[in-house]
This record gives sequence, structure tokens and C-alpha cells, in this order.
Amino acid sequence: MKDTKFSEMTTEELIKNQKTLKTVNTIFCVVLFMLFILNIFIVFMKGFSAMNVIPVALLPILFLNLKNLKEMKRELESRE
Repeated sequence: MKDTKFSEMTTEELIKNQKTLKTVNTIFCVVLFMLFILNIFIVFMKGFSAMNVIPVALLPILFLNLKNLKEMKRELESRE
């Protein structure tokens, strides 16, 4: 995403970005969940490796996306 503030965007842009971010976030959650499950399986089969840290390292991206969604929702509600 660009470094534009949500207050500077039009309502249509906000709605479009919100829908896109929801879709991307949903897909990211599914992939992250699959990574967690796969890592648990790999730990039991082969033991711990450095690659098992990847799902944990990707969690901040999920939290930042959720924060942006909340801010978008808050901005849209303030415009109504």
C-alpha cells in the first residue's frame, strides 16, 4: 500500500482498499495456518529446524494488516 493517510483518500478508494485487504488477509491467514500445521508435522517427523520459525516471523504482518483494517473501518464510520 502507498503511504497515504486514510483521511486523505476518497470513500470509494477506502472501500476498494478495505475489500482488497480483507481478501488478502483471509488468504494470508489460511496460508499461515497451513504453515503452522505443516511445521508441527515436520517437527514431529524430522525435529526442529530454523525453517520452523517462519510462521512466527510472519505473524506481525497479519497484525499490521488487521490494524489497517480497523483504521479503515473507523475512518469509513466517521464519514457516515
